[in-house]
Amino acid sequence: MEFTEEIVTDFESTVSEVIELYQHRIQWLLQDSRKVFGVIKGTKVGLLVDVSHLSYGPRLLDFQKNLLCLIDEQLCYKKQLYCLSFSTEISPLWESPKTINVHVLREVRQWIEELEPGRGCNLLKALRHVLPMKELNSLVLIVGSCPDQSFEILCDYTQQCTLGRKVQIHTVIYDCSNPASLTVLKNLAEAVRGCYHCYSSKGENFDSSDFHLLLQESQKAKDLLKSIKQTFQRRVGDLLGSERADVSTAFANTEPSSFFPKPPKHKGPLVIQTPGILGKTSADWLKTYGLKAKKLDLYQVLAPNAFSPVEDFVPILKKTVSSTLHEAMMMQFEWYDGTIKNIHVDLPVLYNYQKLLAKMVRIYEKRVDWLSVASRRIWGSVYERRVVILVDISVTNSTYISHIQHSLRLLLEEQMSDKDSFNIIAFGSDIVPWQQELLPSQPENLEKAWRWVLSLECKGSRNVLSALRRAVEVEFKDKDKHKSQGLYLLTTGIPDQETHTISAYVAEACRGFDLQLHVCLFSVTKGTDSSGIIPARYANPTETASAFKEIVQAANGRFHWFGEAGIFESDDISSIISEMEKAKNYSQKCAFLVESLKQRSVKQSVKPLTPEGHSNVLMRNEERKKQKVPSPKPTAVLKDVKDNHGAERNTPVRVVAWRPPSARAGIPPAQTVKEWPQTENKGKHKPRKQAELSVSVFYTEEGRNVGTIYQRYPKAMHIRKSVCSVTLPKEEEICSSKEWLTKYSIKKLKLELSRLMFDCTHQKKTVECLHKKVSAKYCSIFPSREINGVVKHLQFHPKELKSYTEQLGNVLQRYVQRVQWLLSGSRRLFGTILEANVCVLVDTSGSMGPYLPSVTKELTSLIWEQLRKNEVRFNLLRFADNTESWKEYLVEAADESCHDAVQWVSTCHAHGSSCILAALQKALSFQGVEALYLLTDGKPDTSCSLILKEIERLIKKQDIKIHTICFSCADRGAVEFLKKLASQTGGRFHCSSAGEDGQSAAHRILTEGLDDEDNPVFPYFEGDDLKKLTQEVAKARSFLKQAKSWSQSRTRKHQFNRSEGKSTCKEL
Repeated sequence: MEFTEEIVTDFESTVSEVIELYQHRIQWLLQDSRKVFGVIKGTKVGLLVDVSHLSYGPRLLDFQKNLLCLIDEQLCYKKQLYCLSFSTEISPLWESPKTINVHVLREVRQWIEELEPGRGCNLLKALRHVLPMKELNSLVLIVGSCPDQSFEILCDYTQQCTLGRKVQIHTVIYDCSNPASLTVLKNLAEAVRGCYHCYSSKGENFDSSDFHLLLQESQKAKDLLKSIKQTFQRRVGDLLGSERADVSTAFANTEPSSFFPKPPKHKGPLVIQTPGILGKTSADWLKTYGLKAKKLDLYQVLAPNAFSPVEDFVPILKKTVSSTLHEAMMMQFEWYDGTIKNIHVDLPVLYNYQKLLAKMVRIYEKRVDWLSVASRRIWGSVYERRVVILVDISVTNSTYISHIQHSLRLLLEEQMSDKDSFNIIAFGSDIVPWQQELLPSQPENLEKAWRWVLSLECKGSRNVLSALRRAVEVEFKDKDKHKSQGLYLLTTGIPDQETHTISAYVAEACRGFDLQLHVCLFSVTKGTDSSGIIPARYANPTETASAFKEIVQAANGRFHWFGEAGIFESDDISSIISEMEKAKNYSQKCAFLVESLKQRSVKQSVKPLTPEGHSNVLMRNEERKKQKVPSPKPTAVLKDVKDNHGAERNTPVRVVAWRPPSARAGIPPAQTVKEWPQTENKGKHKPRKQAELSVSVFYTEEGRNVGTIYQRYPKAMHIRKSVCSVTLPKEEEICSSKEWLTKYSIKKLKLELSRLMFDCTHQKKTVECLHKKVSAKYCSIFPSREINGVVKHLQFHPKELKSYTEQLGNVLQRYVQRVQWLLSGSRRLFGTILEANVCVLVDTSGSMGPYLPSVTKELTSLIWEQLRKNEVRFNLLRFADNTESWKEYLVEAADESCHDAVQWVSTCHAHGSSCILAALQKALSFQGVEALYLLTDGKPDTSCSLILKEIERLIKKQDIKIHTICFSCADRGAVEFLKKLASQTGGRFHCSSAGEDGQSAAHRILTEGLDDEDNPVFPYFEGDDLKKLTQEVAKARSFLKQAKSWSQSRTRKHQFNRSEGKSTCKEL
């Protein structure tokens, strides 16, 4: 096709106008409320505002100012509006959407000015309240912290509620630096085909779906202009000759990376972390935690009960015969080598084996989760001691240079601090090393490397082979003298050289040495990976991945393929998933064995084997069991009794008491017979109940004759239990209430009433003439009490009751004194410091403003009263938006260091939100720390479940306890979270509320009396130490009150009996 110069010029002019239009549109989007919230679509809008990220001060005022600007510039032109704020709970402004008018807008402005900070981000509850409103066609979600619910839950619910409806969902991430919340809300908007907008007041985290669409279109127009320029070999500016063309060309030549959002604090200093887990490849990790390593291979478990079929040649039959006994009694199972084995199915063993398999699968899932977060999502697990990083900075990566830099930042922060040495080599057409040789992985070197990375610019093609040669021949020139060496190649496309050439080189370079090449392939988004320059070689993502797999295989390395959507393929994750599939397969085979056994059992129960005659040994034993044991022959006396009284046969067995020899020496002692006649008793007194007999039966040596032995066992004697003398220490022990009560509880001191009772059970028997149950004659004399559902009588002596009440009173008094001690000094707020190496974490977020003066005062008391006095090594850490520690390590509690710590505490001020997870991660990194004491007033700014999961992972191999302290128990969500955190780590939960009421109650108990369990009474304590101790106090007061009431009732009955006796004597 041929075009005239005029047509081409007109077309270029039109494209330039379009580019200029895109530029103006982008500038318009970056102005006023559109910069903060984006463009709000729809006519009937529901506004959902998250207030969990706010704090009193400038941050709240700025947020309210931006919301008012949104109302005045965009929402006032809509038809209907509905407003709702949410944190842990929701707070709607109206019950239903309102038609916009002057009065409604006035109410909205007043509502915005009255917004207050909250705790927690219950986005699901807000959506459940708003989505059922059918009249709304647009929802605006303004969120500043990570939602409490996961992405899957939010996405599923939103998709179900919007199915068949045209509802535009617009998510706004407002001034949030948490990567988790950015990912969740962005993915939520994309899943429901909505829009997202990310705003940062610092200008580091701008992102928008509208912005991306414009950028893609402008990129296409720019590529088209450059293509025309190369075809006709002339500049666009010479043809247009106007100011408009100059502006458009300048925009077309603008670096694309300048439009893309940068991660939060992109250019800030590194926050270097010490890896808590030793890096390993999944293959090495499975050598320790694989099914075979844990001896959980199915064939290992079944091997002791597996038997091969027996076959042998029988000469008489002249053929090979196989055993049929195993086939009839066992299950047939295919072995791993294809042979058939006879298996004895042991159900308890298989059940326990399946439980162990499920446990291992959960461990593998945690490993996969661990490999899918942070820097491991990009680089995998970096485990070598000497590492060289190869970074692709070809011109095709211009759009994604900020992504590449951020990936290197994560690697330097999280995985490089424990290496011996490292270097970074950037390559395009030329090779640009950071240093000429490997340098130690010290913090200052890592920071210098990061500053060098920030200065990188993309240019040239993708010369992978030259970069590899540089690393192997310079950095690893003495590779034969070292072990654990690794090359990590981060690239976005296929190399300039042929695949087989690179494969041959790396195979030769790595053969015989402890050196591996690992490839991290970053797949860029379609439509934005071109910069107008055609690369030396082109391949689609699948072909590129196949080429690098071949290279990695030649170098004995690992392949890792990822993108913005997640991980596409990873050798580490594939190994774990393969082990999970193997566990699933083993579990299915176990279920098959059990089901086969059940089916066989059902068939045998339907058609049982019936042996002929009595040839079966088991049947003969059954016949033998049915025979009655012959009774001993009656004596002459018994025969005489039978003849005289004509006894009936169906009477119970009776025993005649033995008598000493008398004149009737010829008569043998009486013996028991099976059927003993009941004689008529001429006397009025009932015969005394005799002891029961036990019978032993045995076979004699003569044939099948049976012999019996009759034995009589004496009745056990009851020994009265005495009251133990109790002595409790006067000095307070520094331990938890749980430990203290293991030594001094009522049960341990043997002062429970149930232990001191006489074992006499209250009984009722039916009287036939009265037709009802009647108690024993003297039941009313003894006091009774129900113990474990059984009514028992008491038989205390007065001295025993008096001794018991004295001992119990002393113990109760000691309990109350310990309660007073726990509520005194710094223990009232912080509890008791038990460990010798601790870190105290204090929440200084905006919500702590009213309480911070008293907290700093109590913290000062803690330093001198507990830390200095008990010589505890300690550190202090405060957290709000960021974390700040007093020292970078634990310090001995000397006078000088305590003065310095008090001075540091006095500088605390309330601001921002609560980054609890970051604070815990930093505190756990302190060398030698044994316990953390976390003081806060509410829920964190991130998901509670995420924090619990991350902390469980961090302390998995560390014996570190986290004791949580809640300043106020009003927020039940925060209380439950802190209780779970303490319980999960073996720590204690403490709540500082009700301290003054507890002191008052303790004083009244000691002064007014101990036995009244209803007044005075302790308030309800949430903390573990005070809760356990006050429960023991309540139990002791109950026992003491009951014992005193029994003593008084016994005294009254005794006085009544004496007065009755005196009156009877007078009458006589």
